[in-house]
Amino acid sequence: MNSFSEVFEEVKKYCVEVGNIGNVPMKTWIGSLQPVELNESNAFFKVQTEFQKKIIEQSYGNLLNEAFRTILGFPVKITIKAENEPDENVQDNKSGIVKNEELERSYEFAEYDYTFDTFIEGRSNEFALAACKAVAKNCSSGEYSLDYNPLFIYGPSGLGKTHLITAIANEIRKNRPSCNIVYITSETFGNDLINALNTKVISDFHEKYRTADILLIDDIQFFAHKERMQEEFFNTFYKLHSEGKQIVITSDKPPKELVTLEERLRTRFEGGLIADISVPDFETRIAIIRRKAELLDLNIPGEVAEFMANRLKSNIRQLEGAVKKLKALKHLAGSSPSISMAQSVIRDILTDNQPIPITVEKIISEVASVYGVSPEDIRSNKRSSQISTARKVAIYVVRDITQMPLASIGHEFGGRDHSTIVYAINNISEALKKDINLNTLVSDIIKNIKDKGRV
Repeated sequence: MNSFSEVFEEVKKYCVEVGNIGNVPMKTWIGSLQPVELNESNAFFKVQTEFQKKIIEQSYGNLLNEAFRTILGFPVKITIKAENEPDENVQDNKSGIVKNEELERSYEFAEYDYTFDTFIEGRSNEFALAACKAVAKNCSSGEYSLDYNPLFIYGPSGLGKTHLITAIANEIRKNRPSCNIVYITSETFGNDLINALNTKVISDFHEKYRTADILLIDDIQFFAHKERMQEEFFNTFYKLHSEGKQIVITSDKPPKELVTLEERLRTRFEGGLIADISVPDFETRIAIIRRKAELLDLNIPGEVAEFMANRLKSNIRQLEGAVKKLKALKHLAGSSPSISMAQSVIRDILTDNQPIPITVEKIISEVASVYGVSPEDIRSNKRSSQISTARKVAIYVVRDITQMPLASIGHEFGGRDHSTIVYAINNISEALKKDINLNTLVSDIIKNIKDKGRV
């Protein structure tokens, strides 16, 4: 063996074959070690975080020492340095629960592929799952059924819509590799359209979307008020559907409630099969916790799993995140998961589950997109009716969402004075009382912006 890296590869093989280390902990912990130098009887490694260093030293230190001694024939002192490790004279202020960023990075290998096998079935989603499996089966054999076309799946965020729509794509790709699958979010569709219009290569855009064998589009609700995008999607939908190609759509609400989408789109969505996903029941939540724990080689006592399932009811992502953090606490505490650990984890999850800060730039960009103008137009002194209305709506929405001081809002909108901002807000406030269409439009703009800002 001519290098430290080669020695370490043998050490890792020893940990797997003799130490019986599973694939997930191997990748997550020992695999995160980066060999730096082997100097006589000293082995130096580095890792990204102190959390990784602590877990490796506590849980795998003895095995690594044994492996080096066996491979090299003499004992080796292992030194691990974390990239974010403070100087020795700096006090470590971290609490028992590590920061979210470190935790997610540490357990990146604990994610599973979005397939039907990894989807937990329950009464809240069994119809949607059956419909998705039927679509995948038909498309895998090259057959398309009008009974499932389009397939429209709706339900609140975090309940598995993206998992199901991705599972369809994965299943078809596995069984029919030549199939032209286009899977995108509505936001990607919109961005592709804008780029095509700006570069004047709309033919490439049409070629990408209108030649698909299967089109899967996530979060269709974000097409609200974007007339050009709705027009392009309608034409794409019409061409694919008339050719018998499969279309699958997800949304946070059923077609009849998407009142800000064109009627011709809503009626076509309703012409296929509609399946909803609701909040998982207690048994399904328990099954989700146990599946994630199994993936992490974590044994959760029954009473702890029930405690978590009773308190995290509305979001699958929260359940999975709680299991990850429970795994971390188990390592730090050196004991089995307990009710007190679960209480700490749940408190942390609910505290951390806050919206990502929404910037003025994001709000102006969303309003500009809805009104068909540019963010620069909104900040400018242009006075056309469309730009002026968009500007006043943007000012109103910024105030509603951020509660920024009026002077600060004026600064964000090209240095406008206090009185101009007050006028814009009051003007829109009065208009909302009289104009139901404007009221719906502004409400949807605010909802879409907040939805995009969710963790």
